[in-house]
Amino acid sequence: YTLEGHERGVNCIDYYPSGDKPYILSGADDRTVKIWDYQTKSIVHSLDGHSHNVCSVMFHPKLPLICSASEDGTVRLWQSTTYRAETTLNYGMERAWALAATRETTKLAIGFDEGCVVIELGSDDPVVSMDGTGKVVWAKNNEIQTTTVRGLAGAVDDEDALPDGERLPVIPRDLGACELYPQAIKHNCNGRFIAVCGDGEYIIYTAQALRNKAFGQAIDFVWSATGTGDYAIRESTNRVKFFKNFKESRAIKPATASADALFGGHLLGVKGGDSAVLFYDWDSGEFVRKIDVAPKEIYWSDAGNLVLIACADSAYVLSYNAATTASAIAMGQMSPEDGVDGSFDLLYEISDNITSGEWVGDCFLYCNSSGRLNYSVGGKIQTLVHLDTNSSGATTHRILGYLAKEDRVYLVDKSLNIVSYKIMLAVLQYQTAVMRGDFDAANELLAVIPEAEYTTIARFLESQGFKEEALEVTTDDDHKFDLSLELGKIAIAHGLMEEIPPDEKNSIDTMAKWKKLSDAALKISDFELTEACSLASDDFPGLLLLYSAVGNFDGMEALAAAAQKKGKTNVAFIAYLLTGNVEACANLLIDTNRLPEAAFFARTYLPSRVEEIVSLWKADLSKVSETAANALADPKTSPDLFPDLDVALQVEKMFLAQREATKATGISASDYPTAKDDLELDLIALVKSQAVAAPPPPPPPAPPAPPAPPPAPPAPPSDEPPENPFAAVDDPVDDAAAKAAEKAEADRRAREAAAAAERRRAEAEARRLAEEAAAAEAARIAAEEAAAAEAARLAAEAAAAEAARIAAEEAAAAEAARIAAEDDDLNDFGDDW
Repeated sequence: YTLEGHERGVNCIDYYPSGDKPYILSGADDRTVKIWDYQTKSIVHSLDGHSHNVCSVMFHPKLPLICSASEDGTVRLWQSTTYRAETTLNYGMERAWALAATRETTKLAIGFDEGCVVIELGSDDPVVSMDGTGKVVWAKNNEIQTTTVRGLAGAVDDEDALPDGERLPVIPRDLGACELYPQAIKHNCNGRFIAVCGDGEYIIYTAQALRNKAFGQAIDFVWSATGTGDYAIRESTNRVKFFKNFKESRAIKPATASADALFGGHLLGVKGGDSAVLFYDWDSGEFVRKIDVAPKEIYWSDAGNLVLIACADSAYVLSYNAATTASAIAMGQMSPEDGVDGSFDLLYEISDNITSGEWVGDCFLYCNSSGRLNYSVGGKIQTLVHLDTNSSGATTHRILGYLAKEDRVYLVDKSLNIVSYKIMLAVLQYQTAVMRGDFDAANELLAVIPEAEYTTIARFLESQGFKEEALEVTTDDDHKFDLSLELGKIAIAHGLMEEIPPDEKNSIDTMAKWKKLSDAALKISDFELTEACSLASDDFPGLLLLYSAVGNFDGMEALAAAAQKKGKTNVAFIAYLLTGNVEACANLLIDTNRLPEAAFFARTYLPSRVEEIVSLWKADLSKVSETAANALADPKTSPDLFPDLDVALQVEKMFLAQREATKATGISASDYPTAKDDLELDLIALVKSQAVAAPPPPPPPAPPAPPAPPPAPPAPPSDEPPENPFAAVDDPVDDAAAKAAEKAEADRRAREAAAAAERRRAEAEARRLAEEAAAAEAARIAAEEAAAAEAARLAAEAAAAEAARIAAEEAAAAEAARIAAEDDDLNDFGDDW
């Protein structure tokens, strides 16, 4: 059959997408769009408005819209149920030819002569609501569905429990179709009724069976927080109606230029066009208070004593005094301009962009625009979890509600996927009690909180400054370790480190903890604990600092060996050098192939090994450059390039002998005032000077041999025993040698005294010459200054004379000019006459 009705050619058609209506859409050159019922073969409605041929038409597959594109360059959108013209789009891209859309999104693609445009229609926020028992109602197009989330996440100790953030396996149930296109769904205070709003209308249904309870025309609809059938509607920008038990009770005109939105709760909030919100009492309709902020949503606590006003970039938490307000209304003590004084008090501000939220006692749970699930207790913000975001970084979730019996908060995304997160009510109540300063109630609540939540409690206490209490509560060893260090309880931290399992002792985290403990022990001068922590963490630089500061020779030797074994050659070298083990220093430089440094080190400290190390350096350098290797000199082949090498060898022996002599006992710290000057001694120059000052004494001349005595006559025999032929007698040769040595010693002392006197005389002469030179220099400087002063005086006199001359010349010139002027006047007298 043929459907006739267009006056000119038909360009495009489209079928109604859902199939529940037998409609066909058509566009023609007669500039109209027609809706046909292909069963009755009649025209349902005709849409006029285009000024040129209609090229493309379509039913939007997701939204209740009819779209039409025309050669007049415009795209018109019409309501598909009321056929009301919604808007006209014109992007100045010449003729519009094609339209396209998808079922999954609200986007619309438009093809023009000069390009393509993709726009997003309406909002893609889910139309969903949850009551206090976990029943969820949502809308998909005109279809209303319900489900429940109770018990789906499972218990905490259940092996089959879903992890936090996992999508809940909800099973929806159809409630029926709505007569209007839902743009918002809201449960009332007890969850028995739901209000569906859209297209300037509202319908109130029963939540169980979707039976119609009430309906009407309204731009906005909000429920009261107390009465079952109490609600308010905004009919226009200057008229708001109150309903009590589903019956109209009163109407008011808000005290603002334009009422732009309504907010439900314990008071009715009216958003004014002057960036303010006005609160009205539900029962009397009296004006309570005006607050100069521009809210986008208002959240009331269940008790009605707290209210959060969410604005674009921040939120304000206020306390509401219901008793003061009720008393003022009963006694008529309201100001028409200010309302009731003392009805609201500002508690704190939250600097965040809140997209959705829910009060749980005195704690506020909310999602922000950057995809975080946070909660606020007394103005302190805690982040629970980071949520998924879209490509622009905006959050895709909103809070549905909180079930206290399951200790879970439920969220829904734009695709109606529901997730949950564990948040214990007792924990929130404990934190609220702490913020109020009620520690008795907090301690009672702590007894019913599982130990698994103690770490969360401890971190909250730490953020509030109660670190002692946090240390007692926490069960996390890492947290307890950090707290004990902050509180200066080093023994607790050390005990925790001693309890670390063996398989974790060498981990990076454990080493970092030992280092922290070492620093903390060092601050209180507990050197034994500092040493133990540094040894446990292989903190060789710390040990080097400690041992060098306290003079621990044995520890420094052990550190040198341990550092060399661990490959910390810099620390090992310094430790060896500080202990005087220059041989180990040289060997360490050779082992690490630092042969040039080893050669120069040996030239200073170990001249006996210079030849050995230079030969190693030559062999290594010859691999790179034979010429450079041959250019290296050693004491054997070039002794002239190593002056005083023999003296250096003597100094080395002296140093090694001194090291061996003091190795057992060490050098006392009390010797530092005198020993520190030895660091500046030039040992080679000292040895050379001593050798010059004390030449070896010449050997004494041999005394002349005495003449031989005549032979003695034989002695008469005697009864006394004969004398011992080996008895000691004075040796004249030894006496002469002793005298010669004494004389040489006396001569040496005389020479030293003479040298000392000569040195003192030379020093006195040098001081005299220096003083004379200084005096001469001072005289020269004084003469130069006097000459400069005289020159300045003469220059000043010359300048003064020159100025006087110039002044005289100027005066003479002026006098001459005056005389000439007088003569000229006399000469001109006759001419003027």
